[in-house]
Amino acid sequence: MYQLLKPILFKFDPENIHYFVTGTLKTINRIWGVSRALKKAFTVSDPRLEREVFGLKFKNPVGLAAGFDKNASSIAELSNFGFGFIEIGTVTPLPQPGNEKPRMFRLPDDNALINRMGFNNEGVGVAALRLKHLKRDGILIGGNIGKNKVTPNEDAVSDYIKCFDALFDVVDYFVVNVSSPNTPGLRELQEKEPLKKILNTLQQRNNKNNLSKPILLKIAPDLTDAQLDDIIEIVKETGIAGVIATNTTISREGLTSDENLRKETGGLSGRPLGKRSTEVIRYLSEKSGKAFPIIGVGGIHSAQDAIEKLNAGAALIQIYTGFIYEGPGLIKEINKAILRESK
Repeated sequence: MYQLLKPILFKFDPENIHYFVTGTLKTINRIWGVSRALKKAFTVSDPRLEREVFGLKFKNPVGLAAGFDKNASSIAELSNFGFGFIEIGTVTPLPQPGNEKPRMFRLPDDNALINRMGFNNEGVGVAALRLKHLKRDGILIGGNIGKNKVTPNEDAVSDYIKCFDALFDVVDYFVVNVSSPNTPGLRELQEKEPLKKILNTLQQRNNKNNLSKPILLKIAPDLTDAQLDDIIEIVKETGIAGVIATNTTISREGLTSDENLRKETGGLSGRPLGKRSTEVIRYLSEKSGKAFPIIGVGGIHSAQDAIEKLNAGAALIQIYTGFIYEGPGLIKEINKAILRESK
């Protein structure tokens, strides 16, 4: 069904159609019986899919990556497609409009997207309020946090603290995003000392009524092996729960789409990112001796892509661009493949 609709959807601006589709999804889910029917159609329930990772129990290992539901406005509807977890954000302390439009571009010949959204979001307070009133229905929620564009890097830690404190009671885990290429200077925070400062500060605050939340670090695929070695050391030193590998890439290697599209600035996601993302997962897993969990994301457009990430060392996986290109049936396809592998 989705593949029949996709050519029509792809005729419209990617960002505009995203809001149209999510709005439509909310509308149809208000119709009696639709929510239950979608869950029945897309959800695969089996104890063999359950995963316990950084102290949380996931009903299956397939999640929705940050960026799709930035403001936590569609979690209930998206969870009907069978996700094991959903990550909201990236959110910032203050609302911000993001970069000028157009800022998202499809590269259909490459099954890819380029985006330079720039952390557009309604602010962490709005997301926190929505999550406070959300009926969870067993879905685990991650909070992806960042800094406002106008906040200088030397003050970045204060923005991460504000987001962390605002979301602490309403998310199950946190993701520190210092790897988006679309906020000027943000990736400089991946350097060893500023990164350790942010993570250590959050870890020191990570206790409320004797409860702590897993903190993960989302990294870029463009890091060198030496930088990945630093990441391994930082994870061990700070005691954070794990890593999400990877964010979007600034590389344009191997693309076949129109040259004007390839020249658009921003982060590239989708199938071209798959190989590098898997390489990073494997490197971190093997070099660290599987010392911490990894959530694998980047270029998952099929069940086989997902299995490759898991075999490389990922404990969980996330999809985003593959969800847009392949449709919601991808989640079910992946979970069924995992069950076949478990026999």
